[in-house]
Amino acid sequence: MRMTVWDRPEPPTRPVPLDRERIVAAAVALADEGGLEAVSLRKVAARLNAGPMRLYGYIATKEELFDLMVDEVQAEILPEERPGDWREALRLLAHGTRRTALRHEWLADLLGGRPSLGPNGLAVAEATLAAFDGLAGIDTAMRAVETVGAYCTGAIRREIANLRAERVTGLSKQDWQRARGPYMTSMLATGRFPALSKAVYDGADVDAESSFTTGLDWVLDAVAAKLTRAPA
Repeated sequence: MRMTVWDRPEPPTRPVPLDRERIVAAAVALADEGGLEAVSLRKVAARLNAGPMRLYGYIATKEELFDLMVDEVQAEILPEERPGDWREALRLLAHGTRRTALRHEWLADLLGGRPSLGPNGLAVAEATLAAFDGLAGIDTAMRAVETVGAYCTGAIRREIANLRAERVTGLSKQDWQRARGPYMTSMLATGRFPALSKAVYDGADVDAESSFTTGLDWVLDAVAAKLTRAPA
């Protein structure tokens, strides 16, 4: 059976000291600066003043490196103290995930895939499921966790996509709206889009954090309603 990157032993130290902690820190720094496309074993080795082949003694593939990077930043998600109830626990974990993704935007590209099996990823999963201890059966708890996670992943990806678009175009949300105002005005004036017109002219404009919080509360309300009907 193939070992994971976490239980494969590291090679002995050489003149230029290396270990997985240094390699992952360098990879995270590269990704923070330029996204996942800025990360390769060759670029990480260059940042550490080491030969690329040396890294293969610690990490076999770039996918393993991404796994280690995700696990590294997941340590930032966990709250310092265990919350008193399931709702507060999921709220803290959701906001922790959002804040971590805003610090490390590349994380949004890796959210929602296979579960992280590193120690920090397992700790996040444990804290999430443990919030439902005594409240619901494991299947109900897992569906609740999946539902909240799907909302968070989608909302975070959308927010970061908007931030990236602002940087690429140089236009803020307000600048973009003003630039496309005449087109939208003419399209809405046709009367073909009454619901959209009401949203544009009458809808409240809220910031990303408020929108995330409101949507999260609605999802948690739905989970709470399900918990009152599901057998423990």
